[in-house]
Amino acid sequence: MSRPADNREQFRPEDHPNDHFLLTTVVGSYPKPKWLNRADELVGDEDSKFDEEDLKEAHDDAARVITHEHERCGLDTVVDGEVRRNEMVEFFADRIDGYEFNGPVKVWGHNYFDKPSVSAEVSYDEPWLVDEFEFTDNVASKPVKVPITGPYTLGNWAFNEAYETEEELVYDLADLVNIEVERLVEAGAKYIQIDEPALATTPDDHAIVGEALERIVSGIPEDVRIGLHVCYGDYSRIYPELNDYPVDEVDLELCNGGYEQIDVFTDPEFVPDLALGVVDVHTAEVESVEEIKENILQGLKVVPPEKLTISPDCGVKLLPREVAYGKMENLVKATREIEAELDAGEIDLDEPVPLAD
Repeated sequence: MSRPADNREQFRPEDHPNDHFLLTTVVGSYPKPKWLNRADELVGDEDSKFDEEDLKEAHDDAARVITHEHERCGLDTVVDGEVRRNEMVEFFADRIDGYEFNGPVKVWGHNYFDKPSVSAEVSYDEPWLVDEFEFTDNVASKPVKVPITGPYTLGNWAFNEAYETEEELVYDLADLVNIEVERLVEAGAKYIQIDEPALATTPDDHAIVGEALERIVSGIPEDVRIGLHVCYGDYSRIYPELNDYPVDEVDLELCNGGYEQIDVFTDPEFVPDLALGVVDVHTAEVESVEEIKENILQGLKVVPPEKLTISPDCGVKLLPREVAYGKMENLVKATREIEAELDAGEIDLDEPVPLAD
């Protein structure tokens, strides 16, 4: 089996209005309803009658609400907003045998992170995300994407007290992620995204990430779409190496930097599909449809329309909820307008971004 594979068309809605199809999606996280944060607090309050069963119902309700928000704004694939997850490493470390927690550590400014330690060989016990996926898939009318924190980030953002090298830890974690992906596929998942923000800060380890991805996709059918999300960094230090990664799609945070790095990916030719961030998750202003259309054209400098996915730069959980919704809504509107213009032959694919006067 080889990737990238031809598995995008399955996500085209039956009532899609245009011949061209630019897949729209989200990276993962979404602002949690304020009442869910209050529910999390109540379950830890000894004086409260709110218990774990109540919290599960609250999580279910929130997942249903956010999934339907994604559908209402027109996204082709949806996520539950990761409403059941506390933090992208902590959530998984809490479910993987071999990790332990010893309290928060200061990471920057006044921010603290409950950084785990790997104190024993890691192993797989119960599925991490299957229940979450099955619930969301049951309430959604659109295909569901499942984001998973990747093994490189799970290893790099923990204290390694059990393995001789971090590389060995990462490969063991990759084997566990492979098991989880198999479980998700058995449950019906068709779109899996591996999140590797740590790669942006330690790009010299790109070969370790590549080998970890090989382990993750081993035995996974080609009709299951595998994406890789890498947060903002100096992408020239991992390109063109990422062309060798066994994934169908690479999701990049380029809007945040004003697409100053877009030309990095034009030579040599970009091999996987490009998932292009077209709205900035660091600003609480909703971009106009016209501005997002201009951003989409940047992606057409790198790949043809049939290889372009449209998404926000990163997770949107830190934005006000109404702003996050507005960005997603305009993202979809802009994408559908670009598709119509492509259908009409109004976009020059040899020079999609007009030269400045």
